[in-house]
Amino acid sequence: MLKRLLIASTIATLISGAAYAESLTVGFSQIGSESGWRAAETSVAKEQAKQRGITLKIADAQQKQENQIKAVRSFIAQGVDAIFIAPVVQTGWEPVLEEAKDAKIPVFLLDRNITAKDPSLYMSVVTADNVYEGKVAGDWLVKEMAGKACNVVELQGTVGASVALDRKKGFSEAIAGAPEIKIIRTQSGDFTRSKGKEVMESFIKAEDRGKNICAVYSHNDDMAIGAIQAIKEAGLKPGSDIKVISIDAVPDIFKAMLAGEANLTVELTPNMAGPAFDALIAYKKDGTIPPKIIQTESKAFGPESAQQQIDLKKNMGY
Repeated sequence: MLKRLLIASTIATLISGAAYAESLTVGFSQIGSESGWRAAETSVAKEQAKQRGITLKIADAQQKQENQIKAVRSFIAQGVDAIFIAPVVQTGWEPVLEEAKDAKIPVFLLDRNITAKDPSLYMSVVTADNVYEGKVAGDWLVKEMAGKACNVVELQGTVGASVALDRKKGFSEAIAGAPEIKIIRTQSGDFTRSKGKEVMESFIKAEDRGKNICAVYSHNDDMAIGAIQAIKEAGLKPGSDIKVISIDAVPDIFKAMLAGEANLTVELTPNMAGPAFDALIAYKKDGTIPPKIIQTESKAFGPESAQQQIDLKKNMGY
């Protein structure tokens, strides 16, 4: 009898939660489609919303904060139930978030954090530990070099983005105990493949046609793919002459691994919206306040996992 009551209660709770979800409309201010990972995040967000019966409205900001702010104001005017933002940069959000707060619309940040004097302006940030991701990449290089000298060039993400700052910090902390490993050049590639190639070309030209470079650390896979193209065009072998280390774990970096042209990637899950949807449903249903930071998992992958990861990514919207 008790078992039946528990089962009935569980079913009732699920139905109740589903009912809340089906009545929700969420506005999502997406950065744009700067990379394969970002496109996957958008695709997964749509699928996660569909699974829960949530109406999702997406605005593509084309990598411009002013477009994101306009989109947020539009969502406020539409009276959506919640607003998701993948912020292009950390600063400059307080005025529009004050407007959302005044309208009693909860805001969730996806993938990236912001700096705000009043943390109540947003409900939660769903993100990976980006410092940890950078540290994993740096730890791998330290172990790989085993005391040998290594000059590293760094392709940073968008200037002012929390994820770029954190991934730089983590990597720098990891190699701090290995004085033989040095970052000799660092510049933003804006998280894009074309810019990553352009910056890597300048690094190669400045460092004796790349001969002084041991490894490239890229804040995302797309910039790394651009760097690989630049390395090959310079007559060098990516993955051996210059080691390639990056973050995101998109299919193209695994294809590069199968070709022997990349050495390590640290996975950043594209499912940032799913945990945010669940937190929103619980909040709307019974007022449950979610954690300020909802952390996703990060894992490192090398060439031995490449084919398996390519196969898995096919089912993730890549």
